[in-house]
Amino acid sequence: MTVERRPLIAGNWKMNGLAADGLALARALAAAPEGAADLLVCPPATLLAPVASILSGSPVALGAQDCHAREAGAHTGDLSAEMLADAGCAYVIAGHSERRAAHGESDAAVGAKAAAAHRAGLVAIVCVGETAAERDAGEAEAVVAASLLGSLPDSARPGNTVVAYEPVWAIGTGRTPTVDEVAAVHAALRAALGDRGAGMRILYGGSVKPDNAGALLAPCDVDGALVGGASLSAADFLAIAGAA
Repeated sequence: MTVERRPLIAGNWKMNGLAADGLALARALAAAPEGAADLLVCPPATLLAPVASILSGSPVALGAQDCHAREAGAHTGDLSAEMLADAGCAYVIAGHSERRAAHGESDAAVGAKAAAAHRAGLVAIVCVGETAAERDAGEAEAVVAASLLGSLPDSARPGNTVVAYEPVWAIGTGRTPTVDEVAAVHAALRAALGDRGAGMRILYGGSVKPDNAGALLAPCDVDGALVGGASLSAADFLAIAGAA
């Protein structure tokens, strides 16, 4: 039986966007007609509330870039998944490679954040990826499959979890793997998911642009994209969505 997985194009604005530019971008996306793909934007935390207001009633969903595993407590500078849901979020990214590298987040820590997202009723976007050294050693598929299984809580299901494959060496570098390499890793991830794999969306991320989106989104196991730099342009982001 074929399982239909509606494409998801998610924009990760990272640490970009003061109010004027960020809200203008949100308005441009909110005004776009609904297409064949689900759209999601993940602004910095300072813009979550105003962007939520702009996107209300539009086909564009709101997500956050990270959350704490605890519901509340003495965690200065952190935001709980419940706080994000209260601010209007429907999604949250967990375990982006930049946080894994810069903040030392382990698979277990990512899994705890994903579980927190589920606790708050959010969809967790769980990120995995390999380094250039792991890719060159021929270990990419094994590394990302193991990382995924270590990062998924027992509560992960197709309805509350999205997987994002982002080769670490391709993020923000302008380099991209070949379409065959992307297809092979996505197939390995879907196999690793077992019974959950048929319905769970797996996104590709890493230097996705309008001119390469069609090719990168074409393999059958690629269900959309997690877009970084190109998501800061409404025209580029919508062009990528149009390729899905």
